[in-house]
Amino acid sequence: MTSSYSADQIQVLEGLEPVRKRPGMYIGSTGPRGLHHLVYEVVDNSIDEALAGYCTHIEIDINADGSVTVTDDGRGIPTDTHPTTGKSALETVMTVLHAGGKFGGGGYKVSGGLHGVGISVVNALSEWVEVTVWRENRIHTQRYERGIPVTELIGKPSKEARTGTSVSFKPDTQIFVTTGIEFDYTTLAGRVRELAYLNAGVRITFTDNRLEQPRQETYYYEGGIQEYVAYMNREKEPLHQEIIYIQGERNGTQVEVALQWCVDAYSDNLLGFANNIRTIDGGTHLEGLKAVLTRTMNAIARKRNKIKEGEPNLGGENVREGLTGVISVKVPDPEFEGQTKTKLGNTEVRGIVESLVGEVLTEYLEFRPNVADAVLDKAIQAFKAAEAARRARDLVRRKSVLESSPLPGKLADCSSRDPSESEIFIVEGDSAGGSAKQGRDRQFQAILPLRGKILNIEKTDDAKIYKNTEIQALITALGLGIKGDEFDPSQLRYHRIVIMTDADVDGAHIRTLLLTFFYRYQRSLVDQGYIYIACPPLYKVERGRNHYYCYSDRELNNLIQHEFPSNASYTIQRFKGLGEMMPTQLWETTMNPGTRTLKRVEIEDAAEADRVFTVLMGDRVGPRREFIETYGSRLNLTDLDI
Repeated sequence: MTSSYSADQIQVLEGLEPVRKRPGMYIGSTGPRGLHHLVYEVVDNSIDEALAGYCTHIEIDINADGSVTVTDDGRGIPTDTHPTTGKSALETVMTVLHAGGKFGGGGYKVSGGLHGVGISVVNALSEWVEVTVWRENRIHTQRYERGIPVTELIGKPSKEARTGTSVSFKPDTQIFVTTGIEFDYTTLAGRVRELAYLNAGVRITFTDNRLEQPRQETYYYEGGIQEYVAYMNREKEPLHQEIIYIQGERNGTQVEVALQWCVDAYSDNLLGFANNIRTIDGGTHLEGLKAVLTRTMNAIARKRNKIKEGEPNLGGENVREGLTGVISVKVPDPEFEGQTKTKLGNTEVRGIVESLVGEVLTEYLEFRPNVADAVLDKAIQAFKAAEAARRARDLVRRKSVLESSPLPGKLADCSSRDPSESEIFIVEGDSAGGSAKQGRDRQFQAILPLRGKILNIEKTDDAKIYKNTEIQALITALGLGIKGDEFDPSQLRYHRIVIMTDADVDGAHIRTLLLTFFYRYQRSLVDQGYIYIACPPLYKVERGRNHYYCYSDRELNNLIQHEFPSNASYTIQRFKGLGEMMPTQLWETTMNPGTRTLKRVEIEDAAEADRVFTVLMGDRVGPRREFIETYGSRLNLTDLDI
């Protein structure tokens, strides 16, 4: 039997149907990231009004019912009839994909809205949307449900002489099925703060009305990205007090750069943005900045006789050691590349950044020789340290500990050779290692026990790192390259690297040391989602023949209060360490993919992560004490083993 294939089998999805049918194509996923993306889409429209010079205040509210309202004082979405659709411009923007003022026509010079999917996608994926527009002394309202207008556009005279747009929406539970529609305050606050830094002079008020006492924060930075750099460096010791700031425009592309080197930092922290979008995978703007920094600093070093004739130039990583920087470009027609569309591809931007930054930075440093000398001295020191580390690495390589080396003897490897299905548990000590080795599934689970606390990477130079046996074991077992080499995922021996430590203070410390190692030594491992944290239970509760595992005090109290009758015969066992658990218990609770909980380590806010690592693992005691005093009260201290 042959099946006929003709025109009547070709589906045409009308209006916003394709968005509801394939939401992932438009917002990335229907998990938490896609959910929060809806808010960013609406906020981006208000930010675009600010970029165009018409909006100074944006209010974002998470409402008591879980919906979100974004209100601005921009020009207001036009409400007159659109010549092509015959509907109001507002309804066109809300119901037609890729309709808006960003596609030529003079509405906006530069816009940040992520890839122009715009507010129509928010409308399509929401249970309901209500829009209010104030313009020309009138107030206009319209309501939509699942992308379809359910009222006409209603216009009335307005008593207030205001302009602007307010959009309220509630995400659709039919779309966000698995993880629900609850917005995370911290996730949104991070992005809102970032937007305020990137758009100097825009005031953003963010309120969470889901609490009995609403929580409100206002973000307003007159200094823009200079204040962003100051924020990232607030626990570090700056090498020069004034933050270097460069701003200019060429061929319609606006460039802003803020730079500050620090004494007590050994890696760089450079954040790139294009049209307000964080370019996690870099791009031409960051390439241009790195190239011009290296070229300019070498030219000045030779001019000031810091590098003699015949001596080699400083490398880019030497020049950038200890540098915190932000580059923000606004490009009329941005091209984004890569899997996640977070890499800027416009080739012309590189040249614009290089010429603009080169001119201004050279002039700046010529007028401030003390700043130039301080940065160059640090870079030359970094160059010498890198040479010493290279010699240590070569020594290590000659001993063949890292390259083509035998796997460490303490590693209990899995039988599978397919990294995508293999996972390794990094555990502390022999007793936990013993339970894990006996309890695991040998087919795809490997165990690497480490003895004692590994080196604190934050305070250690590279030469010492390579001599440390625990770190050597970690590097070889995982198949990592040498620090600073380009990360090569094809060499990685396991695609799930699981840190499994005791649920006590020591365990937390070891976990932080390991995370610092991964974050500073091979950051791509974290960025690309290979690092996980295991969640072992704290308690085992036995009642008769039944037993239950509890992963927190709250879970334990809930179990006792709600599941057991008041006169029940139960016993509680508190697990002090993984080594106390029987191999079958460890498998059942922490290692079995069918029943365990794994937390993937994600760095949504790289600036904040960098700061926290500096505070917790760096040399300065004051900021660490302040951090612990501030956040210690929020930790559940009953879980600590004191």
